[in-house]
Amino acid sequence: MDRTFTLAGAVSAFIGVALGAFGAHALRSRLAPDLLVVFETGTRYQMYHAFGLLFVAWAATRWPGPLPFAAGWLFIFGTVLFSGSLYALAFTGIRSLGVLTPLGGLCFLAGWICLAAAAARAP
Repeated sequence: MDRTFTLAGAVSAFIGVALGAFGAHALRSRLAPDLLVVFETGTRYQMYHAFGLLFVAWAATRWPGPLPFAAGWLFIFGTVLFSGSLYALAFTGIRSLGVLTPLGGLCFLAGWICLAAAAARAP
């Protein structure tokens, strides 16, 4: 499973860097300032959790069990829901897409709790 989360973290970081550069160079003149901030928030949290996935890959080898596994999947689902909804909101301007964002945030929080519990239960 560590390979899965390493791959997911690396791919997510690649996409985060690419979207960050795209936002900084191509979107600055195309998006309203408030929507650009929304887009940048999506990329920032995607990058945080890409690094989190890389840490989960390491933790899964050190603290085997279901908790690191759960943390990794929660980070992946959180990125899709949180960052994905912010990207969609920024590109479409449809504010109702923002209803998905807190669900992604809850996934992130649950993932960090799982990772902390894995560390706390480690011998």
